[in-house]
Amino acid sequence: MLVLTLVAGMAMPAGALLARVERIHPHWLETEFRHAVVAFGGGALLSAVALVLVPQGAARLQAGTAALCFAGGGLAFMALDMLLYRLKTQAGQLAAMLSDFIPESLALGAAFAFGSQGGALLLAGLMALQNLPEGFNAFRELNGDRGRRAGQAIRAFTLMALLGPVAALTGYFWLSAYPELVSGIMLFAAGGILYSVFQDIAPQAVLKRHWAPPMGAVLGFLLGIIGHMLTGHGA
Repeated sequence: MLVLTLVAGMAMPAGALLARVERIHPHWLETEFRHAVVAFGGGALLSAVALVLVPQGAARLQAGTAALCFAGGGLAFMALDMLLYRLKTQAGQLAAMLSDFIPESLALGAAFAFGSQGGALLLAGLMALQNLPEGFNAFRELNGDRGRRAGQAIRAFTLMALLGPVAALTGYFWLSAYPELVSGIMLFAAGGILYSVFQDIAPQAVLKRHWAPPMGAVLGFLLGIIGHMLTGHGA
């Protein structure tokens, strides 16, 4: 459990290191690659929502409670987005990255406690898939592309990765006694992720007169489907 959450978290600094590659030639390929990475992250996030967070979260809750948790997640992420805008900070992608990583790590720890090994493995894989492009995008957003600032950003991303095992332990030892609360957290995270996908990620993936980047979203979701089937959930 600790290894899975740590590996998923380390995808954030790995994405930042990838973002430091400043020159991909020709120029159109560099531009298309960046948009494809954004779209891939969006596809992976959607697969986490559709294949793990919503099905498992809704399984233990009444419809009204599930709807409130899901809508609450969207509203919370919207409020965070509005706050970041008013503060005029460039850390929106960074905040969104942490906002979905922590609840997912909590849910992963609880999944291990419930004995749902396949679901935990699938969630960990999807977390890694989404954290890589999120780390890439957050690094670009912070403009930490050179010198000392770049090193500070990567170190910060590495420290943030350590929050994953801490959250997983919390989910394993504490939240596992409250399965309905875990379900609520999963749906809350799903609502927030869905808001982020359409507010931040999908608009960034659009590139006029280029048709390859949207395939990044398809591939990101496809990997989620493959993982879903390989862990026995697609049977």
